Amino acid sequence: MLRQVFIALSRQELGYRLILSNPVTRGMAWRFVAGETRAGAIEVVRDLNRRGIRATLDYLGENVTSREEAIAAADEAIAELRAIADAGIDANISIKLTQLGLDLGDNFCRAQTRRVLDCARELGNFVRIDMEGSAYTQRTLDLVRELRREYDADTVGTVIQSALRRSQGDIEAQIAAGSRVRLVKGAYAEPPDVAFPEKADVDRAYRIEMELLLARGHYPALATHDERLIGRAQGFAAAEGIAEERFEFQMLYGVRRDLQERLAGEGYNVRCYVPYGTQWYPYFMRRLAERPANLLFVLSNLAR
Repeated sequence: MLRQVFIALSRQELGYRLILSNPVTRGMAWRFVAGETRAGAIEVVRDLNRRGIRATLDYLGENVTSREEAIAAADEAIAELRAIADAGIDANISIKLTQLGLDLGDNFCRAQTRRVLDCARELGNFVRIDMEGSAYTQRTLDLVRELRREYDADTVGTVIQSALRRSQGDIEAQIAAGSRVRLVKGAYAEPPDVAFPEKADVDRAYRIEMELLLARGHYPALATHDERLIGRAQGFAAAEGIAEERFEFQMLYGVRRDLQERLAGEGYNVRCYVPYGTQWYPYFMRRLAERPANLLFVLSNLAR
């Protein structure tokens, strides 16, 4: 119930103003978000690199409603790639197709995405095309398949959500194409005919798909904070003779920093997802919705 309330609050301007006006809750927001500016996010990545952790920069925003917004988002992604190169940091970027105008037309979105990928290829960097709600899954995978004819697997990859019933087949298709996949559980509310309603089923699907990617995938990214699944991945890789440099663990900025540093210290590739930008509020509220203890902490401070 609380989770649904905070997801609803993520769409409310009043909640945004309350969070920003309270120094305690504003500070908590910056625990999960690297501020509003690209320069601030670059400094966060620099600090992560010093601790042996790589990064993915993500300029927050989705479902733009004008071409101008989509062009500006593509411009920012290009600026991110150039800033990474100029700073000499170890980071790549993630983009969302609805932020680059997918709702405005496939051809327009494809053109904006190609602008970003051309820059990534020029600089020798990598762009992850994020997965959004199930209404966009097939369109996203279709565009990724098309782009992979023009760009190699170390320039563009995508994301698969284990919560979706279709995902094992999508994993097989991505493995066959030699594409780089980030495997996540999935954070979108989906109907039961589309996604597994029970956590145990999502976890089981994640384990199966994770092992497929480890065994046959091209540098998979295992995005989870679940220590049981991380341990399973470590055990599977060791048993199958899969070297640590052939995959990476990914986690969110501000979540399980201790685990990130421990894995990096053990020699695993670890990448931290670093979001930033003025559209941080909905992202922050979704992170709160995942952790009831954080919800209560924020509520108590907003009441002061």
